[in-house]
Amino acid sequence: MLVQPSMRPQELSNLLHKCKSKKHLNQIHTQILTSNFSDHTLLLTRLLFVYALAEYGCLCYADLIFRRIPNPNTCTWSTMIRAHAVGSTPWRALTLYKYMHSCGPMPDQRAIPFALMACSRLRDLAYGTCVHSHKVKLGLSTSLYIHNALINMYASFRRLDCAGKVFDEMTQRDVVSWNALITGYVRWGELDSARSLFGEMTERNVISWNTMITGFVQAGRAKEALGLFHKMQKMGVVNSDKITMASVISACSSLGALDFGIWVHGYVKRNQIELDMVIRTSLVDMYAKCGSIERAFRVFDEMPMRDVYAWTVMISGLSMHGRAKEALELFREMFHSGTRPNEATFVAVLCACTHGGLVEEGRECFRVMREVYGLEPQAQHYACMVDLLSRVGLIDEAEQLVTGMPIEPDVFIWGALLAGCKMHGRVKLGESIAERLLALEPQSHAFYVLLSNIYAKANRFDDVKRIRGMMRENGIKKIPGCSSIEVDGDLYEFSVNAMPESLMKEIEPVLLELSGKMKLGAM
Repeated sequence: MLVQPSMRPQELSNLLHKCKSKKHLNQIHTQILTSNFSDHTLLLTRLLFVYALAEYGCLCYADLIFRRIPNPNTCTWSTMIRAHAVGSTPWRALTLYKYMHSCGPMPDQRAIPFALMACSRLRDLAYGTCVHSHKVKLGLSTSLYIHNALINMYASFRRLDCAGKVFDEMTQRDVVSWNALITGYVRWGELDSARSLFGEMTERNVISWNTMITGFVQAGRAKEALGLFHKMQKMGVVNSDKITMASVISACSSLGALDFGIWVHGYVKRNQIELDMVIRTSLVDMYAKCGSIERAFRVFDEMPMRDVYAWTVMISGLSMHGRAKEALELFREMFHSGTRPNEATFVAVLCACTHGGLVEEGRECFRVMREVYGLEPQAQHYACMVDLLSRVGLIDEAEQLVTGMPIEPDVFIWGALLAGCKMHGRVKLGESIAERLLALEPQSHAFYVLLSNIYAKANRFDDVKRIRGMMRENGIKKIPGCSSIEVDGDLYEFSVNAMPESLMKEIEPVLLELSGKMKLGAM
């Protein structure tokens, strides 16, 4: 329906209902002004709603229209508060709310939730509690929408006690209420509380599952995240989406679970879940970290488009597999594709140079980073360069790089130089660096062990004994490593202090047999 010069207010209002573009909206607005309907309250109110809430709208125009409406009703006030709360001016949402509360119609269940959202975004807990009190005074104690907003607000400030109290006092809850509190627990690392609450839910949607799975992955509890995914599949009530699969793929990466990762890739295809940039990049990362660089390359080659993250993950994967020259070649290809590298890309490239012992290439990348791309090297870039120089024996150059840094060297930079001292027998410098590191992190076992190894390599066993004695006196123990292996889709973890007795009984005879064969082979 086209805008006609002779249209009446009702016809223009109907057009606004059907409006789907900024151009069409501007035409209708022009017609309202030229037809002298600019004082028509109902038409202006409808125009305000579209400008405030449509994705092609304009909030500054909505503000101008709002000022022309003589007595805005509660719905109009709430629309403006909502628009500013979700937009780039949450402070304006609170200004409008305060004015509404003092001079306008009383706020209702449409205005209060967005005022609470604005308080969260502005980090204003004090006024958030005031809005909470307004809710009580206005008798809105049964509003599910407001209670859900209160849980979100308190959780955003880590006031989980207050969020829990609101939740407990609710006479009616929906899945949004449960998700809000679970999200708060997950956000602040209280995963066990989140899991306990999750277990009490009678109804779960995909957001509930995604919150739990993603939270456990991000907290480094990938095995439990996969357990939740298995449970989700077994129940079969909720379908997985892109967020679920990206988190599950990330869990496989952390655990090195290649077989399960391959199954997940097939699951995504079978269920026609969109293979967007995020999932494709996650698959590249997963395959690389699980040891299948060929599969990683296959997924990378099949990507219709690649952003900087996709290129970076593939370069990092090649670096991880010791294929330094291929990583550098891919970096050149990235340059020719017109994709601009970021700081993470240069970390991946410098790591590749380190693993390949490519000193000149590393120096060139370090120079290009600053001079060509205008990226100032950060601590991780210096750590890579120090590691590269130290590994090949250029300890003095590495030390000069550290002492000439424009930023304060961190433990990783000093640690890389200390490792180089151990590798090349630089005892005196190693002692000096170890003193610095132990001053920074006196409870770290790694630096004691490195210094002890430096002394052992120099045949200074009295000093080795002294360092071990210091560790005992300070109660510092070397943290045992942990390995995992995937067999027929099941993951098994092994460590010195946490070996299941049943597995140990099975493994011990095999180890003894292998040890005997090794001894025979050495004779």
